[in-house]
Amino acid sequence: MSSAGLERPQVVAHAQQPLHYTLFDCKWVPRSARLLCLGSAARGTGVLQLHELRGGRLVLLSEIEKAKPIKCGTFGATSLQQRYLATGDFGGNLNIWNLEAPEIPVYSVKGHKEIINSIDGVGGLGIGEGAPEIVTGSRDGTVKVWDPRQKDTPVANMEPVQGESKRDCWTVAFGNAYNQEERVVCAGYDNGDIKLFDLKTMSLRWETNIKNGVCSVEFDRKDVNMNKLVATSLEGKFHVFDMRTQHPTKGFASVSEKAQKSTIWQVRHLPQNRDIFMTSGGAGSLHLWKYEYPAQRSKKDSEGAEMGVAGSVSLLQNVTLSTQPISCLDWSPDKKGLCVCGAFDQTVRVLIVTKLNKV
Repeated sequence: MSSAGLERPQVVAHAQQPLHYTLFDCKWVPRSARLLCLGSAARGTGVLQLHELRGGRLVLLSEIEKAKPIKCGTFGATSLQQRYLATGDFGGNLNIWNLEAPEIPVYSVKGHKEIINSIDGVGGLGIGEGAPEIVTGSRDGTVKVWDPRQKDTPVANMEPVQGESKRDCWTVAFGNAYNQEERVVCAGYDNGDIKLFDLKTMSLRWETNIKNGVCSVEFDRKDVNMNKLVATSLEGKFHVFDMRTQHPTKGFASVSEKAQKSTIWQVRHLPQNRDIFMTSGGAGSLHLWKYEYPAQRSKKDSEGAEMGVAGSVSLLQNVTLSTQPISCLDWSPDKKGLCVCGAFDQTVRVLIVTKLNKV
């Protein structure tokens, strides 16, 4: 075996717990060994479970039932002191929960007419500048940005223009929040559309289409000048866009990779190294990738306009954990290489990825 082979990260299953409900999202609670599981019980209600990692096992601390199945959650807009969780549910409701007293939400709004598929937060946890904001993307075709300090009305509402058909929005992500003014939202839709909304100018900054439903989008960091964006799709492909240089007509340079035959449900960048990311797949597998930058990230075209140059991606490791799709994934913000994922086999798994400082 080559010395390079010895240095490859390994993905080790550390703890796993069978669940009695369908798991849609899982999240580490910042600055703790606890994690949250969000989902849907068999009788059509929502489940919010809090687990703690103790040694090699998960211990259930609390379980609360909610009226509607919970699809997605984020801590991105909360302070490290409060650690409030924002969730989107099947009824189109955006709720914010104090996990110390989770019976009644501290903030609640009927945000959408249909299910909230995706949620993201920014301006909290000491990450990114500017106001705490939450973005929700829904089957009703709209993407809305909320400031939890303002009741009932979104601060921004991106919806199809008159005459445009409404598309199911599957994924949303914040980026570019490196100062008080700048901020963008990226949204991916069921028809392959990717749209980048500039919240500073309240305008559509860029759009493209990747030919297949967009399952997950994520910037490599929310709190830096836009650097890279990964978008994953139904057909097993993902695209990495270099977001540093926007060409007037060609947009952003990108590289695409066919990871597997089935849907890539999620992409999550390693919090401690933005060039490493994990994708989770419909065949129950996880793939760990590294992005390599090109020698030069931009060049001039024949007209003299700057255009980006895409890098390349290499596969560091892959592992199959389940016979069912792995639908959610979250890296611990505090402990490098600690990861949680949930699959449709109704199991939550805690993983440790080794040797991440060697790649």
